[in-house]
Amino acid sequence: MRLDPVTLEILSTKIAAVAEEMGNALYRSGRTLYVKEICDFAAGLVNPHGRIVSYPAHIGVNGMIDNDAKPTIDRVGRLEEGDVIVTNHPYASVGLSTHIPDVHVLKPYFHDGKIVCFGWCFVHMSDLGGRVPSSISPSNTDIFQEGLMLPPLKLMRRGEFNHDVLEILRANSRTPEENVGDMKAMAATLGVGERRVRAILAQHGVEIFAASLEDVVTYAAAKSRQAFRTIPDGAYEFADYLDDEFLSPVPVRMHTRLTVSDGKLHFDFSETDPQVRAAFNMPTAGKRHPWITVRIAQYALSRDPTIPLNYGIFEPVSVIIPEGTLLNPTFPAAVGVRHAAAKRVHDVINGVFAQAAPQFMRAAGGGLIAPVVLAEPQDDAGRRKVIVVEPMIGGMGAGFGLEGVDGRDSITGGMQNNPIETLEAAADVTILRYGIRADSGGPGRWRGGVGLELTFAPNRGGSHVLGRGMERFRFSPWGVAGGKAGGAARTIKNRGRPDEKDLGKIDMVQLAAGETITVLTPGGGGYGSPLERDPVAVARDVRSGFVSIAGALEDYGVVLRDGVADVDATQSIRQQRMEAAGPKAHFFDFGPERRKWESVFDSSLMRRINGAVMALPPPQRAAARDKIFQPVVDLLRKALLDEHELALSLPAIERNLLELEQLTKNCASDPEKSIAVT
Repeated sequence: MRLDPVTLEILSTKIAAVAEEMGNALYRSGRTLYVKEICDFAAGLVNPHGRIVSYPAHIGVNGMIDNDAKPTIDRVGRLEEGDVIVTNHPYASVGLSTHIPDVHVLKPYFHDGKIVCFGWCFVHMSDLGGRVPSSISPSNTDIFQEGLMLPPLKLMRRGEFNHDVLEILRANSRTPEENVGDMKAMAATLGVGERRVRAILAQHGVEIFAASLEDVVTYAAAKSRQAFRTIPDGAYEFADYLDDEFLSPVPVRMHTRLTVSDGKLHFDFSETDPQVRAAFNMPTAGKRHPWITVRIAQYALSRDPTIPLNYGIFEPVSVIIPEGTLLNPTFPAAVGVRHAAAKRVHDVINGVFAQAAPQFMRAAGGGLIAPVVLAEPQDDAGRRKVIVVEPMIGGMGAGFGLEGVDGRDSITGGMQNNPIETLEAAADVTILRYGIRADSGGPGRWRGGVGLELTFAPNRGGSHVLGRGMERFRFSPWGVAGGKAGGAARTIKNRGRPDEKDLGKIDMVQLAAGETITVLTPGGGGYGSPLERDPVAVARDVRSGFVSIAGALEDYGVVLRDGVADVDATQSIRQQRMEAAGPKAHFFDFGPERRKWESVFDSSLMRRINGAVMALPPPQRAAARDKIFQPVVDLLRKALLDEHELALSLPAIERNLLELEQLTKNCASDPEKSIAVT
């Protein structure tokens, strides 16, 4: 049954309104700051095949449209009216949940004894046990350290809570009542969706409703493919890096090759590095996945904002993600900080799109989502207050004719910050500064958005501060078309005091009462030559605090006198710099650290290394990778890379690689031989 365009438009609007109302219901009823302030949740309608057919445009996170709930639904088996499914198990849910704090619930909506669709929502829970408060640490080495895992099971049966499940949740959380409160808020949200769906069924009938769920997907697929036709046919490739895997200083490379043909997009991630021991692995199960496709959705919706929000957006998209790589890890790999890898995937996809549509795409954004968590000392009952201070992000990249947004990166969607008053009321902490970070935006004709600065002091000695997803400390957000890279991240203890210490990336830091910690996030990359930026705009940036007087001169060649640009002096300095610069710069400016690294570890060498490592059995891969990169480990621990020293390490790297290649070749020719890397 196909609906006429008018009826389809009416039904499309109605089911979209159901998702919006569900999102607002969850926002109003949630217990924790994750819900009621940060908005780290989502809600929507799922068709009987487990795919999202309606998603909120204006509430909650924006990235879950391509979720696949079918494996979760199938695993539970027979469902009855009033049942609610719950899971947070990244592997058992086949990537529906991507780390343990994200708890997903699904409720079947029945009509005449048959399931017509499901309500769905998820919330990031404040703590589900595990090795550290808030359950997430980059130094976790397997998922068993990350907290309580709930395979798909029934949270509610015939409308009644399964109190055994709630008691297990309480027993495995440092914040039990807050978690249970959010769980009940999700159950109430599913009830809101159910009532609204029943109203639509009563007015239009089940056949029209069912047809609308199919037709709105077909409609979205056709419109998104038309949007993708704006990308010229051809092949494009791009790579970007995590600074390291935390347990080793060696950078982690992500790579994709995009093939475009008449609006169909194929992404091949085969050259991405193997999964790592730390918690940066991203469990996609090797299929098209929201953490892969959210940037693709943003491209389509920027071209055509009228596309309905459902999985049809991605029907023209296919992917290859080999098992055992960072983006398709095998159980029991740790996955808690998968958002760090996801952010870099977004930059990789941004990079291939920027080559294909250079005047449409922006430069790289800040490239991190780093929730900074405060865990206070235990109380007399052995409980700890665990609270997210701020979900720290960077600035947005600049685009052709577009400044980068300051202190905001597009990939975080509807997530918000915590108001200072709320924080200081909820925890014993003093916020000393929360604002923009001058000179962090990538210089350009259009300036990259600046990052953020957060400085705070716990008022109780023995409090711990945890950092999750801290990235871009070494490899800065890249600029485009002559624009420069944004500033790198920093974390500082007791900034401005005699005992000031640069901490770099942190896992968990204990502070005495009154000690401070400062988190500085990266700015987005710039677009176009900074020597072409209007001096009046630079002077305005200085007055607004986005650029310092020194930065105006150093980065833009602008001379300021009493806050006003000296046009003649500026023109003279810029002319000298343009003459000294010589030929036109490369399209991408990756910053000095990446240029040094890739002068030795270029694409061809990384292809060989990954090929040799992936030829080994999974348990052998980490040790083999360690052995190959051992000659540069000490160099990578330095604050700045030395290009000459890196080049001197190349013969040793080559020897280690040749040894491994010969080993895997011999074993391939004689399968009875065992491979052992020492």
